[in-house]
Amino acid sequence: MIRCIAVDDEPLALTQIANYINKVPFLELIKSCSSAYEAMEAISNDDIDLMFVDINMPDLNGLDFVRSLVNKPLIVFTTAYSEYAIEGFKVDALDYLLKPFSYNDFLKSVNKVKQQHELLMLSHKQMDDDKHLFVKTEYRIVRLDVDSIIYIESMSEYVRIHLVQEKPIMSLLSMKIMEERLPAGKFMRVHRSYIINLQKIIEIAKGRIIMEGQVYIPIGEQYKDAFNQYMGKNFLGK
Repeated sequence: MIRCIAVDDEPLALTQIANYINKVPFLELIKSCSSAYEAMEAISNDDIDLMFVDINMPDLNGLDFVRSLVNKPLIVFTTAYSEYAIEGFKVDALDYLLKPFSYNDFLKSVNKVKQQHELLMLSHKQMDDDKHLFVKTEYRIVRLDVDSIIYIESMSEYVRIHLVQEKPIMSLLSMKIMEERLPAGKFMRVHRSYIINLQKIIEIAKGRIIMEGQVYIPIGEQYKDAFNQYMGKNFLGK
């Protein structure tokens, strides 16, 4: 069962999404929240797997609310404004529902959530094994050697996992899940679209990271400090 909350300042929209949630056997509505502040309290009091969040809310909008969270559940944004879509995916939202959306649209979205949640649960069971990773690609679940990963690239709703001496693998996963599963001492997110294997760095030149295979990876502004700290600890020289 996926435990979820709905966050929207419009009562009719909140009622609609609650009705949709109650129709889905694998979803459990824990609370309907009329503001981001109410949602914060719900998250602190319960284990929440998924949030349906409206973006255009007073006081604290949905985007800023999600950005403020340290440990984010899976996120599906709901809004009447299509221009927020890109910003929504920048904060690792799993999906984006444009109001007014039908039950069929909602069902497509939550089936995507279900797949991500199952993979996340599988990855949590593997936490004691930092050497291997199971990912779903097409209709198969494959076992990867973590050390064979060069870097992970975000492809909107998918990630492309680039491997040593093998073809890249596409999987319906979020960058957030990949960050949580990969060992932090070996991997680092250096851009909203890239996670790299730190052991596969060849050199850093002109603000870009050159990986094995002569692949150039940009360093995002919000990730520079963490990467520079890592380099400072591992750099020998003046």
